[in-house]
Amino acid sequence: MSNKERVIALLDHIPEYKIGYVLAYVQGLTADEDADDAFCEQLYERYKNDPEKDESFTLEECKREWGLA
Repeated sequence: MSNKERVIALLDHIPEYKIGYVLAYVQGLTADEDADDAFCEQLYERYKNDPEKDESFTLEECKREWGLA
């Protein structure tokens, strides 16, 4: 039995007054997934349009900028 099938089977044993909690939790899980996807897509689009994305730096330059030199 898959996890999805187990969850569906367990729903029959949850009292009706607790179903709202289950629904809210599951909606939260799916909403977060959609929000994460949209956020990642936005970051990717911003990266593709960044004129400095192909600029490279030496390790020494990075250390100096980060105050590690």
